[in-house]
Amino acid sequence: MSRLPTVKLLINGEFVESRTEQWREVINPATQQVLARVPMATAEEVNAAVSAARTAFASWKKTPIGTRARIFLKLQQLIREHMKELAAILTAEQGKTLADAEGDVFRGLEVVEHAANIGTLQLGEYAENVAGGVDTYTVMQPLGVCAGITPFNFPAMIPLWMFPMAIATGNTFVLKPSEQDPMVTMRLVELALQAGIPPGVLNVVHGGAEVVNAICDHPDIKAISFVGSTHVGTHVYHRASQNGKRVQCMMGAKNHAIVLPDANKEQALNQLTGAAFGAAGQRCMALSVAVLVGEAQQWIPELVAKARSLTIGAGHDNPDLGPLISCAARERVAGLIAKGAAEGAKLELDGRHVHVDGYEHGNFIGPTIFSGVKPGMAIYQQEVFGPVLCLLAADTLDDAIALINANPNGNGTAIFTQSGAAARKFQEEIDVGQVGINVPIPVPVPLFSFTGSRGSKLGDLGPYGKQVVLFYTQTKTVTSRWFDDDASSGKVHTTIALR
Repeated sequence: MSRLPTVKLLINGEFVESRTEQWREVINPATQQVLARVPMATAEEVNAAVSAARTAFASWKKTPIGTRARIFLKLQQLIREHMKELAAILTAEQGKTLADAEGDVFRGLEVVEHAANIGTLQLGEYAENVAGGVDTYTVMQPLGVCAGITPFNFPAMIPLWMFPMAIATGNTFVLKPSEQDPMVTMRLVELALQAGIPPGVLNVVHGGAEVVNAICDHPDIKAISFVGSTHVGTHVYHRASQNGKRVQCMMGAKNHAIVLPDANKEQALNQLTGAAFGAAGQRCMALSVAVLVGEAQQWIPELVAKARSLTIGAGHDNPDLGPLISCAARERVAGLIAKGAAEGAKLELDGRHVHVDGYEHGNFIGPTIFSGVKPGMAIYQQEVFGPVLCLLAADTLDDAIALINANPNGNGTAIFTQSGAAARKFQEEIDVGQVGINVPIPVPVPLFSFTGSRGSKLGDLGPYGKQVVLFYTQTKTVTSRWFDDDASSGKVHTTIALR
């Protein structure tokens, strides 16, 4: 029996074997094959990573902006060259299809490209003669050691949301990937070092709750970015905030789409099906609820037919959707489906008993659709994080908007319509941070920022784009006055007025 590979820590530019006695297996969710062992890092290893980042910060913060930017120009080139390899690693450990895995990498690549433009994003301001001979200007300076905690569902994209922007703005970074699928993250980290990131500027530790708490508590970490479940994100936000850190947490969701009867039926049903069941529903921006308005309620049979036609299988075979991440995830989703039926929702399509030839041990659940769903049902109240679509009915657009606004989450929402007036009313009145108009998953490109809201987000600033430059920097304001050598000393002023 061959010895399983171990996932390494990255500390001060070196990939090192953990000394921990606690390990977890990385498992292919389509086959249950054990791919590697990942360590639960010790407290000493976390401290060593933070210490390396703190030491490196002294020189990295003074590294010219152009030098930092060129590293990310090189990294985006390397990512493009290794796209197929990265997608294959991601698919093996996470389960999503190869096509979706490439999309995962590409959406992260967009942020790397934006990081290469850091010179224009980190500009300060200058005003001359704010008072007699007095000038004021601001500079945006890095904070120091920052940290990121990433989830299993986007093991390429979300790490690439975090460390490139933090490092490009002059900070150093400690990354904790998901312990369920860290291998593609580590390959991206290898490419980042190859691109020229110096020792200590980027460090990686692995682990569970103990490592998360160590990151929240460490006095040398100044800011934390988190993407994951609401339960863990709320814990991270409060614990880290109480320790005086800046924190941004992107958390759980229950994303709704309104389908108006004037929508292009074929386009709307195709978009809704893809957004509900793609990645086996394991997206924080998945459209897991559709509110069918008026005559659109008659489209359910056609929606079910489209969902039934989707192919299910191992990700490397490029079906429409792959397996859930783990056996536990499959059991949880199957349990919620059973509960939905028990609570009175109509099970239009049941994906619990799907069979995939050759992958009898895979964590597969097929597309599942409930109609007649009501607020208060478990399948509506909880984030299922599986290929389950809940259908609700509304008589009017106003009723549908009120239903969405009553839900505590606010990650994303969409409307399908051909009416400009209806779309404008929706975007103005809906209380959700990211809105799609005939776009089912409205995740912004990095020229903007991810703007989830309400119960889906804690912290004021988004995880990439212009907002994250503010998150990772401290604005310093300098007020200066210079005197000629022969200028009189003037008189003493005891007021605060500038003259």
